[in-house]
Amino acid sequence: RTFHSKLERAGMTQSMSRVAKCIDNGPMEGFWGIIKRERYYGKRFTSREAIVEMIENYIRYYNNKRLQRNLGVLTPMEKHEMYLQAA
Repeated sequence: RTFHSKLERAGMTQSMSRVAKCIDNGPMEGFWGIIKRERYYGKRFTSREAIVEMIENYIRYYNNKRLQRNLGVLTPMEKHEMYLQAA
């Protein structure tokens, strides 16, 4: 119950997939695997703020600079812009 109380105090809602269905949130699981591999493992962070800053910077990098083969060697934002232009 303590975990849920902390979430409520922080204004957060817990989100869970179906039991034993790891593929329910596959894209996010994949993203966290990438960020850990590229920016977390082997590093030392001196504070929570340093980790938050790293994550925020990586999200900007991932969306705007990191090319992805599954998107036709485009960034997510480039793919999104193409989608908007086609709509």
